[in-house]
Amino acid sequence: MELLQLKYFQTVAYTEHISKAAEQLNIAQPSLSLTIKRLEDELGTSLFLRKGRNIELSPSGKILLKHVNKIFTELENAKTEIQAQGYEQDRTIRISISNPRFLSGLISEYITRHPDTKIHQEVGERTEIMTRLKKREIDLGIAGGPPTADEEIESCVLVDEDIVLVLPSSHKLAGKSEISLSEVAAEPFISLANNEEYRGFTTSLCERAGFTPSNNFEVDSHLLAEIIKLDQGVALLPISACRTLGLHYVKITDIDPAYTVRLSWVKDRLLSPTVTGFRDFIISYFKENHGMYKVY
Repeated sequence: MELLQLKYFQTVAYTEHISKAAEQLNIAQPSLSLTIKRLEDELGTSLFLRKGRNIELSPSGKILLKHVNKIFTELENAKTEIQAQGYEQDRTIRISISNPRFLSGLISEYITRHPDTKIHQEVGERTEIMTRLKKREIDLGIAGGPPTADEEIESCVLVDEDIVLVLPSSHKLAGKSEISLSEVAAEPFISLANNEEYRGFTTSLCERAGFTPSNNFEVDSHLLAEIIKLDQGVALLPISACRTLGLHYVKITDIDPAYTVRLSWVKDRLLSPTVTGFRDFIISYFKENHGMYKVY
């Protein structure tokens, strides 16, 4: 087995498509297929199973991927440790988040303290973030939702943020200090666009309250604020977003509307001092600003 073979295998495993993997690797598809075939012959087992036009990992392929990820993690650790021996340390941080608000305020404070740091930030869905972590394409990931059942990923909870009901200030229920979510079952809802993770969460909140929301608009957070002020619907938003955007909100009482946000990284991966420092800073920032994410 050669490292290049294993890199090719890893790329195919995460794309689940030979043509897409070949394009990412910038090699010919027949060459990639031959490489995978030789690897399978060497191991004496099939690594992939056909699934329509796509492929998926076989049981043997899943075992190999777990160990391949560990191999590349150890190589990355060696590089990080060697760099730490010298005076030239990589001060680049690569992070992906499922919502830009997770770094709002935090990032400017960090850069002010560490102006020589380089930050490469992306926005992606939760599953994509976990995959990019395991491929070591990013160092850290922040996303909401349930914990990841993946032994390769380590996570910590940054905050369980309160979700509130956002109403136009002229709404008939706007004068209340708290409300049952079921009271707005017949109202048109405004949801956040391009955020399946959060939209699924808010839909589940409504279903727990006994109804399925009718989403009249799917827009980004800034347009959402504008549309709400036009009395075009209600929305379920994190309390910190409401405070940032200056929106009128009401506390929800009949369910427990808390949205968990987690910081994740690859278990056993040796992070650079710069990345470790940024990770610790994120954890401390959320702890120190805990009140911003809660309704009092």
